[in-house]
Amino acid sequence: MHKYIAELIGTATLVLFGCGAAVLGGAEIGQAGIAAAFGLAIIAMAYGIGPISGCHVNPAVSLGAFVSGRMDASEMIKYWIAQFIGAAIGAALVYLIASGKAGYDVATNGLGQNGWGPGYLGEYSQMSAFVFEVVATFLFVMVILGATSKAAPAAMAGLAIGLTLWVIHLVGIQVTGVSVNPARSFGPALFTGFGQLWLFFVAPAIGAIAAGLLFKSSLLEGKK
Repeated sequence: MHKYIAELIGTATLVLFGCGAAVLGGAEIGQAGIAAAFGLAIIAMAYGIGPISGCHVNPAVSLGAFVSGRMDASEMIKYWIAQFIGAAIGAALVYLIASGKAGYDVATNGLGQNGWGPGYLGEYSQMSAFVFEVVATFLFVMVILGATSKAAPAAMAGLAIGLTLWVIHLVGIQVTGVSVNPARSFGPALFTGFGQLWLFFVAPAIGAIAAGLLFKSSLLEGKK
């Protein structure tokens, strides 16, 4: 059970620090600060729980690992369960803390949820949101599979993965708030509504599958 507990804690930490930065300190640290919070949270967890579970903390990463042949279906599903529970806990903690401030209203102030369209950040279209999430997830999972391959220097994997998530957020916060992680989207949606959640399941899944197939074909990786 240790690796599933690690995935739960890691996903909860990502949501707490990433979404928490947006909700609790967004006005002070800005989008660059929020992007840093997500990236640094992944770096911390990669070195903290990576040796235990691999630090997927993201159903899309587990899906990519499954498609590439690094994980079986049963293990992937168990990782998913832990990740979604962890995301719910992380979002609940953000909500609990934010609710302690006078004037906070989740309907008005949000909970770091993902979205698109009129009234949401840069007001990008559904097509823009979908394309961004597919491409960004593909690149993110590709970096993870490459950085954790036998040919890569193990000590640098966490840094490479965290920095990639950081720059993805710098580019995409205005488009979707950046998901590339269905669990990260699910946690806040428990409190803000599921209306647009489907995109943040479908698009990351497509990107993850594409990255996994690329590695399975051995175009970027020799022996796994």
